[in-house]
Amino acid sequence: MSRYDHLAFTPAVRRVQQELGSAAAAERRLRTPGGEEPQTLTGVEADFIRGLDGFLFATVGATGWPYLQFRGGPPGFVHVLNERTLGYLDVRGNRQYITTGNLRGDGRVALFFLDHARRARLKLYGRATAVPVGDAPALTARLDSPRTDGTVEQVVTIRVEAFAWNCPNHITPRLSHRELTDRLARLERENAALRAELAAHDRGTERP
Repeated sequence: MSRYDHLAFTPAVRRVQQELGSAAAAERRLRTPGGEEPQTLTGVEADFIRGLDGFLFATVGATGWPYLQFRGGPPGFVHVLNERTLGYLDVRGNRQYITTGNLRGDGRVALFFLDHARRARLKLYGRATAVPVGDAPALTARLDSPRTDGTVEQVVTIRVEAFAWNCPNHITPRLSHRELTDRLARLERENAALRAELAAHDRGTERP
C-alpha cells in the first residue's frame, strides 16, 4: 500500500496525523519500499472488482470541487484488462456529462469499491480516459459482455496508480437484491429437499 500512502499523505494530512497522534504509524507506512512506482493489481483485487455490481467514481472539476458518481451494472461489468488497467462501457444517463467533462481537464480519479455483504472495501487511485465507442471498436467489443444495460456512449479505461484495502469497521452488513434472491432460492431448494426427505421417512415408517 506504500504508493497509495505516498499519494494520500499530503503535508496537510501529515500535520493532522501529528496533531492527532498517528504520525508514527503513518511514518512506518511511508518507509515501505516502492512508493514511487505504480501498484499492480493481484488476483485478490481483480476478483473483488469483478464480483461487484457497482462502485463510486470521483473526479475533480476545473473549479476544484470534487464530483462523485455511482456506476452500476451486472457483476463483472468493470473488466480487469490487465494488472494495471480497468475498463467498462459507459451508457447514457442523465446527459449532464460532468464526469466526462472533468476527465478532459484532469484524468486523475478515485474509485471506491464496497462489498456490504462481506464488509470489505477497496480504494483506488488512477488516471482515466473516456473515448467514443467508435474510436475504440476492438476494446468496445472486448468490454461488451458483461456490461450495463443501455445505449453505450463511451469506453472508459482507468490506469491504476495505487490502491488500498480499508478495515471493515462501520460497514453495515447488507445484501444486494441479487444476493437476497440467490440466498432465498438456495433456502427454498434446501427446504424442498428436507421436505422430500421427511416425506420419504414418513412413508418408510408407516405401519400396514
